[in-house]
Amino acid sequence: MALAWTSSSSSYSLSSGSYILLALLLLGLNSGICHGLGSFGFDIHHRFSDPVKQILGFEGLPQKGSVEYYVAMTHRDSIMRGRHLAASNNQSPAPLTFANGNDTFFLYTLGSLYYANVSVGTPSVSYLVALDTGSDLFWLPCDCNNSTCVTSLPKSSVLDLNLKIYSPNASSTSKKVSCDSSNLCDPSQCPSNNSNCAYTYPYLADNTSTSGILVEDVLHLITDDDQLKAIDIPITLGCGKNETGILLEGSAPNGLLGLGLDSISVPSTIARKGQGPNSFSMCFGSDGIGRINFADNGTSEQKETSFTAEPSSPSYNISITQINVGVNVSKMEFTAIFDSGTSFTHLTDPAYTFISKTFNSKVTEKRHSSNSQMPFEYCYDLSANQTGYMIPIINLTMKGGEQYSLTNPTEVFTTKGGYVYCLALLKSTNINVIGQNFMTGYHIVFNRDKKVIGWKPSNCYNDSNSNTSPINPSQSPAASPSSLSLSPVASPALSVNPKATAPSSHSPKLKAFTCAIMMLFVSFFAIV
Repeated sequence: MALAWTSSSSSYSLSSGSYILLALLLLGLNSGICHGLGSFGFDIHHRFSDPVKQILGFEGLPQKGSVEYYVAMTHRDSIMRGRHLAASNNQSPAPLTFANGNDTFFLYTLGSLYYANVSVGTPSVSYLVALDTGSDLFWLPCDCNNSTCVTSLPKSSVLDLNLKIYSPNASSTSKKVSCDSSNLCDPSQCPSNNSNCAYTYPYLADNTSTSGILVEDVLHLITDDDQLKAIDIPITLGCGKNETGILLEGSAPNGLLGLGLDSISVPSTIARKGQGPNSFSMCFGSDGIGRINFADNGTSEQKETSFTAEPSSPSYNISITQINVGVNVSKMEFTAIFDSGTSFTHLTDPAYTFISKTFNSKVTEKRHSSNSQMPFEYCYDLSANQTGYMIPIINLTMKGGEQYSLTNPTEVFTTKGGYVYCLALLKSTNINVIGQNFMTGYHIVFNRDKKVIGWKPSNCYNDSNSNTSPINPSQSPAASPSSLSLSPVASPALSVNPKATAPSSHSPKLKAFTCAIMMLFVSFFAIV
């Protein structure tokens, strides 16, 4: 909408109504309340959650809560997150032999940590894609066969599950990206301006990549408000025609959604298309089900700390300045990567030793005898009739002064001698990674516009419109470790239940309402 002005040599004047119109527009742009109409997203599921196991299968997987499970997941961290853990660089998928010496399990069977069922194209087709904050490209297996991509998975010893393969020609809203229409194209792969925008996207796992052409299509999402409206978001994605390495072995069998910082990622594309701010949030429920929302800046009640991104490793790097374990305090400054794709937290010394030894000095249970199979160093025996245990509060003070309290830094599992709980912290030699286990219990916001990470206590159900009901733990004495009612209690008790608060200016419903009112005022003064 043009401003009313009259030219008189080199000067111009604004009417009083235009001044008000300009002020309102600047207010809206500055506050960002009209930058999209709220957030939108979908549910996410852990690899060991029932919905994912039903689709990808669970034959050969270790039992969740067993020693073998934690061994597999920590080894998966080392290999799958090789870009972060230098000790595991250039390590290819290798079989693991567990305690009984009989079960051989390939790491690629575990695949990625979290998955989401996403719908793309017209007509809409659903794909179970892996989520990854350590990479950028969203790609789907596309116009490929079983020699160049994963087209089926063994659902049982006699049945195979055929996977859906994306095809641009089958979607009326799809169009190929040409080399002259996008700055996302690699000039070295563009023989002419009219050529398709070809790509090769390598991963740090050994000899692993996806290659194909870039296309544009629509991603179907649901608004995160009471209306639950369907919304179509135009995105750029990879039509993955060739997969290599562990991708071809099934680590991301039906595609991968990168959540990194590059301009090709879905959050960046949403912002570039004017559909919302360059921000997204993730929430991890204790039952393996959570939520991802795009264009979500969080709320004014959340705590925040800044993050940086190194060009060589475009990850979410935060700074920690102090650690509290109970009443014990240690001032130390170090950086760590916030990585939702890593199962467990890895810390170097002196942080690892301070937390683990102080934790050990404050728990009352007998320390579990050494077991070379256990990936965690500090573990404790639980008595047969024990229904809970006391642990000290652990707080990480982030750069800027805000405290990040660990809601549950322990894991419970079974051994031949009974139940054991461990401090789920791993010692690293050269890099610090805050893994998904230290994010559980929080609504985590990755605000790429402000370059901050925000967090607020959440159980992932009260704070969102997830259409998945919570899974209640079994109370049966014979319950498996994954559904035990055993729970830690911080001493003194630490409450992480979100409190009901009045709507903030960050609420999607309030933002939409405020934006509508502003537009009414703008229209009124424009007419006047």
